[in-house]
Amino acid sequence: MSKLDLEWLAVFDEIYKTGSVSKAAERLDMAQAAASTMLNKLRAHFDDRLFARTAQGMQPTPYAQRMLPHVREALAQLEQARGSRASFDPAAARRTFRICMTDISEVVLLPGLLDHLRRTAPGVHIETEIISTASGRRLEDGEVDLAVGFMPQLDAGFYQQTLFMQNFVCLAAQNHPRIGELLTRRRFEAEAHAVISSSGTGHAIVDKTIARLGLARNVVVRLSSFLSVARIVAHTELIVIVPRILGEVLVTQEPVKLLELPFELPSYAVKQHWHERFHADAGSAWLRRTVAQLFGTRTGPALT
Repeated sequence: MSKLDLEWLAVFDEIYKTGSVSKAAERLDMAQAAASTMLNKLRAHFDDRLFARTAQGMQPTPYAQRMLPHVREALAQLEQARGSRASFDPAAARRTFRICMTDISEVVLLPGLLDHLRRTAPGVHIETEIISTASGRRLEDGEVDLAVGFMPQLDAGFYQQTLFMQNFVCLAAQNHPRIGELLTRRRFEAEAHAVISSSGTGHAIVDKTIARLGLARNVVVRLSSFLSVARIVAHTELIVIVPRILGEVLVTQEPVKLLELPFELPSYAVKQHWHERFHADAGSAWLRRTVAQLFGTRTGPALT
């Protein structure tokens, strides 16, 4: 059996994450041919194909699935061993970070982050994915570097940092025939509503509070994201509850208006989350500091 090169394990891990040899090579800043060669050496070393090409990308074999936790544990231990001496120079770095966030954050926060990185870390690239029930596992496995949103389901093993507090407002068309500048409780109950079901946005608070207050709500459409909500509201008589930070952006894009709700909804904390395995990684720590500096000014970041 040939000797095992630790660099091969990093290639294995990235192929597992991305389902692609070319993407793995890009994220490791190496030529695709080099990554392919390392994969072939891994196959020879373990006498297994490890990954099979499918319509969904490079899928792991059962043997590779059993290998994964051991490979990641070895990589994590090596990272921790050198973590105290590692440094990260954003101006010179070439690295891709993957961030879980809500569609709201993609609209409101991501442009500011990308603009900042273009000026201060031009070799740093960002990939995003929408927060889901799998986000906690993906943070733990290192498939995602950071998550930004409302994620109370995360338990032991995760760090979290509050960026800012958020509350809710109502969105209606500017020319709504029955709603002026004041929304009453009676009018809220009488109008037809759009509702968004999106992970990581704190919207479960809305549903629970409305139910507790005994409010009637005529829901005529349920949307999977916030991306179309302003246009729908602007061209219908529907009203919708949205986080204030999103509403403030949407009023600049469509003929809609913000209205204070005629009842009180709890505020919630928008936080960034990461797993303890990568707490000491210099690049991840730099990314977290950058996000906190850009978006944590509303309340001042507080580690919990």
